[in-house]
Amino acid sequence: MGDISKDINSKFVSNKVKALINIKYTSNWLSSKENDFFKPHGISPQQYNILRILRGAKEKVKVQLVKDRMIERAPNATRLMDKLCDKNLIERERCEYDRRVVYVKITKTGLKLLSAIDDNKNASFLEKITDEEAIVLSNLLDKIR
Repeated sequence: MGDISKDINSKFVSNKVKALINIKYTSNWLSSKENDFFKPHGISPQQYNILRILRGAKEKVKVQLVKDRMIERAPNATRLMDKLCDKNLIERERCEYDRRVVYVKITKTGLKLLSAIDDNKNASFLEKITDEEAIVLSNLLDKIR
């Protein structure tokens, strides 16, 4: 099991400061693991998030709704969606009545990619915790927010 004190060779003034540093350190570690996980699929974690949102919507939705639901608010969400369109993973459609409104929906190709990602068992960085520990961790993170 890792120990943040040893990992970064540091001592902390309190357990709360140690926990905060550990959250930040682990967040960066997870981001790196996520990038490695999605790289073979040709998408980024943010693009995966957009595809996941669109799969859950089950129909075309406004681009703004996707932006509002993103886990990591990305100022470049439009550019991320452009790339997904270029890869034929999503489709974009302008509103007939208001050209400022744009709708997006996931394509069959996008659904197939998500299915392949869902079936991929290489997310081993999450295997070290049990379902019960995941519930406790999630509840603690909710409590912090």
